[in-house]
Amino acid sequence: MLNQKYSLDFLELDSYLSQLKTGALPDLNRLEEGLAEPDLKKRLFMILDYLEKLKSVILSDKLYEIREDIYKKRHITIDIPSMYGSYHEMKFDCLGLTLRLESLVNVLLEELIRDIDLNLITKATFYQVYSLLRLFDKALKLDGILSFEYERQLEFLAHSLEVKGFTQTQYLDIFKGFAQAVKNIINDYFNNVHGQNLTRILSQIPVDRILPKFLPQDGPVDLEKLHHRVSEIFFRDRIALSLGLQQLDLFLSRILSTLFQQSYKLPKDQLRLLLLYDPQNAMTSIDSSSSRVTGIIHLGNKGLNMVRLKSYGYPVPPGFIITTEVFRCREIIDSYPPAEKNFREQIALNISRLEEFTGKKFGDAQNPLLLSVRSGSSISQPGMMDTLLDVGNNEKITEGIARRTANAWFAWDNYRRFLQCYGMAYGLKRDDFDAIIADFKQRLGIPFKREFSGEQMRSIALTYKKMIRDSGIEIVDTPYEQLYLAVKSVLDSWESPRAQTYRKIIGISDDWGTAVTVQAMVYGNRSLKSGTGVVFTHNPRWSGDTLKLWGDFTIGNQGEDVVAGLVNTMPVSIFQQEIEMRETDVTLETHFPEIYKTLKNWAHGLIDERGWSPQEIEFTFESPLVEDMYLLQTRDMAIREKKKVLTFDFEGDVQGIYLGHGVGVSGGAMSGRLVFTLQEIEEWRIMEPRTSLILARNDTVPDDIREIHAADGLLTARGGLTSHAAVVAHRLGKTCVVGCVNLDCNENEKYCLFNQLRINSGDYISIDGQEGSVYQGLIKVEET
Repeated sequence: MLNQKYSLDFLELDSYLSQLKTGALPDLNRLEEGLAEPDLKKRLFMILDYLEKLKSVILSDKLYEIREDIYKKRHITIDIPSMYGSYHEMKFDCLGLTLRLESLVNVLLEELIRDIDLNLITKATFYQVYSLLRLFDKALKLDGILSFEYERQLEFLAHSLEVKGFTQTQYLDIFKGFAQAVKNIINDYFNNVHGQNLTRILSQIPVDRILPKFLPQDGPVDLEKLHHRVSEIFFRDRIALSLGLQQLDLFLSRILSTLFQQSYKLPKDQLRLLLLYDPQNAMTSIDSSSSRVTGIIHLGNKGLNMVRLKSYGYPVPPGFIITTEVFRCREIIDSYPPAEKNFREQIALNISRLEEFTGKKFGDAQNPLLLSVRSGSSISQPGMMDTLLDVGNNEKITEGIARRTANAWFAWDNYRRFLQCYGMAYGLKRDDFDAIIADFKQRLGIPFKREFSGEQMRSIALTYKKMIRDSGIEIVDTPYEQLYLAVKSVLDSWESPRAQTYRKIIGISDDWGTAVTVQAMVYGNRSLKSGTGVVFTHNPRWSGDTLKLWGDFTIGNQGEDVVAGLVNTMPVSIFQQEIEMRETDVTLETHFPEIYKTLKNWAHGLIDERGWSPQEIEFTFESPLVEDMYLLQTRDMAIREKKKVLTFDFEGDVQGIYLGHGVGVSGGAMSGRLVFTLQEIEEWRIMEPRTSLILARNDTVPDDIREIHAADGLLTARGGLTSHAAVVAHRLGKTCVVGCVNLDCNENEKYCLFNQLRINSGDYISIDGQEGSVYQGLIKVEET
């Protein structure tokens, strides 16, 4: 029976239970349910509850029937008698099962302790610890160990979890009390009970009668040292055989070790922050419906919508969200090595899950997984924070992608994009990179980047890389370090000047912080049959409840090109093309009908079936096939134009002053002076405070937020209705026209060319934010 306790075999336990089913043991089905319970903590509680039932039977005064089937057999060779057969009696069977279950409980307690990360202890850890300490209390009492001191410390800990502002050193005192309680248990139930008897026995027994395991392995026997050795081994064995006591002692020792380390290595303000940090809330999978982190404050607006879309069955690229818990407590993550180690381990775990989901390998040149790393606050701040695409890339991986896809242009375009994101995250300007690609276009006589060869795109990417290094910026090639730096960059960008300015202008609290979404890349730049875009589910130009797709898309580009306004886009629908008078016959509806139809179905599902408000939906398609189409994000529409707008009251020859046509975003007719810098705007405000000022740009980058806010209107050469520039201008109440294709803006020399007609800084210009037309000079406006 003792062998069955100390040599636990789970198969043997299952077989033993089968034998006992005929013996009418109390509620045996309940035990089997407990043993099958997948939740380890619940399983332990159920086993301990059953041990309590067994104990009540064993200690009862009731007598039970004995059933035996025993026979003797004498061995012929050595003439030793043996007994065979079976013996059953209720208390005897209960005792046998108790010994087995006690051994199992100790194993499960050790497993449960291993599941708790005690290298980093926060308040969230104390909730886990408290739950486990209650299990230990139940186990000790079953073993006949009662401790008022232990129960008092449990009460201490329970109340501490309800108190705000409880400190790390207070928790340290509580766990010192637990350690003292266990020490007193060992003295009261072991040392004091057996110590004197053990001393008396050792003084009377000859050394040669002592079992070998108690004797020193070599050398002469020193009686005084032997006494200490025997006592140590004896008490250690007795404690090890008790229910949970040894596991509890080791558990508390690990907790105290970490608490002492944290208390001595961290200043008080960081100790307080550490207590507030919950590593279990730091990350969550986009694909998991059982996550404990579900709210918009932790996930951000983008992250929450992606989780919901995934739960509805929409094709959202797989990934995970680093929550605002990390942003809020990043000081402790950045400064305390155990916290940083925990954070990195969580990232690695989520990457492993993502690799399993996608069938690709992060950092593997043969089958690489590249990632997008994007921000996502609870309140949308379009374009104000960093985005890094194609993370996990280097020259070796790029060459692997080129071989795998047989498309060198695609591979090196991805690397070029990664390098640009990387450089801009370290403070380089978009213009620095645009100048390089513009130089290649001019020297090679190639007007569009998609017409470069793979080798030419490689040269461009490596020129980007040289420029970054020449700027004193180290490029990290290790994929995991790239990802870690990308996450830090996104978190840091919350405090960037442009983001701070935007929040101040809009009136958003600085305390929200941002989540970070990490997803597998999908590629709108794979070929000229792939693309990306953003659609509004409703017409942004006038109010109405009818679902009607309206937006921008581009072929052979990635999503950032559209939202950043870096390319000339095409309209989504035929109706939109006619209204905006676009100079193209390409629409998503005509050239990619299945993609258009699917977008309409998605919009119908969200708006008409689920009752969402009008949405902006960002999408990418890797081919014209619906199965290669992905929904990247969605948010509430920001652009909803008023019915009454200003229009021009023309006098004389309109064609003579017509400069060009773009996409009207917001506002109506506006006449004002052309400006390029914040300084110019401030000077004109002093000289002509009533004059409207119109800011001109080739494309608008987030750093222009101050200029957009200070000006009255915005005119850009590139971009569409759904670009960040358009959305921000609308939110700020500015008149805006984007994508004026015949505009060439020279920001350095402060002039614009419209088909070679030069308009200088300070000259009058007129734009119509409703229809998208641009005119020369000052034109009278009226309200309609």
